[in-house]
Amino acid sequence: MCPATIELPHLGASIALTDGGLETTLVFLEGIDLPCFAAFPLLLDATGRDRLDSYFQRYLEIAERHGLSFVLDTPTWRANPDWGERLGYSRAALSELNRRAVAQAQALRAAYVGRGMTVLVNGVVGPRGDGYRPDLMMTPVEAADYHSDQIIAFRDAGADMISAVTMNYPQEAVGIACAAMGAGLPSVISFTVETDGRLPSGESLAEAIEIVDDETDGAPAYFMINCAHPSHFEGVLAEAGNWGHRLGGVRANASAKSHAELDAATELDPGDSADLARRYRAIRDSFGQIKVLGGCCGTDHRHIAAICEACL
Repeated sequence: MCPATIELPHLGASIALTDGGLETTLVFLEGIDLPCFAAFPLLLDATGRDRLDSYFQRYLEIAERHGLSFVLDTPTWRANPDWGERLGYSRAALSELNRRAVAQAQALRAAYVGRGMTVLVNGVVGPRGDGYRPDLMMTPVEAADYHSDQIIAFRDAGADMISAVTMNYPQEAVGIACAAMGAGLPSVISFTVETDGRLPSGESLAEAIEIVDDETDGAPAYFMINCAHPSHFEGVLAEAGNWGHRLGGVRANASAKSHAELDAATELDPGDSADLARRYRAIRDSFGQIKVLGGCCGTDHRHIAAICEACL
């Protein structure tokens, strides 16, 4: 059983922004090679760190301009043991990089906080396997053990919260939520869905959220949806029951393509930013508690600016 959740200051705001598609921006728009789609190795040298700072500053400036809070992610979606091993990093090296990622985010936010912004450093936890496929499935106990090193590194470095992003089956999310609370950190669980609005493992969004809440006594601060176009889950939200109030954020893809189509794509599909912004506004009109707004694959600062304008 997990301890009670910890309050997060950005949830008292009208809207809190976060960034867009980090990896797709770096690869397709900036021409940076990211083996295994991993951004965390950029932390190892000054050029890479400057690229990451430049990327996040665009979004921080949008939030500051509109007087909004910001959830500042670490570039650590791939910084777990399996992906780290593929890239040649030991567990000890990964822990150091996860701590360094938090320190980098803390340094970046300092000027904005000094000017009165609320900026939370968010340790990003990615799936053990592929984000689009529920491979390497674990029990909740196995998942808690697997992800604990990364979560402890975030805690020790002073992160404000963690988010499990692109979760594609509920058991891994359960384990992460309990590992986070065991470490004393608030958690957010973000599920991805297919074009039919269901998780890649087959559960409905309602079932996934209810499983996590039931098995953790409601430990996550809130849930999110990411790495899917709004057209893939708008119908599910229209029929949302009591679980709908647990949704606190959306990070949608720019493209309406399926995961399989995106996996095979060799060019970026930026979608229609104005249409995406209108869809976000419609979601917010129906679910006012959805406050954390950002993007995922194919989105950049221009999409987030459009979303911000539409929702304000």
